[in-house]
Amino acid sequence: MTPLVIVFLVLLFLSGIGLIIFILMHSGKGTGISDAIASSMYSTQTGTSIIEKNLDRITIICAIVFLVSLLVLMVIYPHGTINTN
Repeated sequence: MTPLVIVFLVLLFLSGIGLIIFILMHSGKGTGISDAIASSMYSTQTGTSIIEKNLDRITIICAIVFLVSLLVLMVIYPHGTINTN
């Protein structure tokens, strides 16, 4: 395995774990971890908290990193070309 493949595998793994964690932290209908942490920091204009907006941004960044690393690995290893030797 080349160092480039190892880097993209690590990015894929970490962004996948990050996606799971950050999606689970999102609130459903006003109840969630982000609302419990920052119950007093609401924006009066939009109705969502600052932490919820940052959580959305982090989730989107994790999703983009996940998709890019997945696409790069798909280009490097097309279907059926992984050698175990």
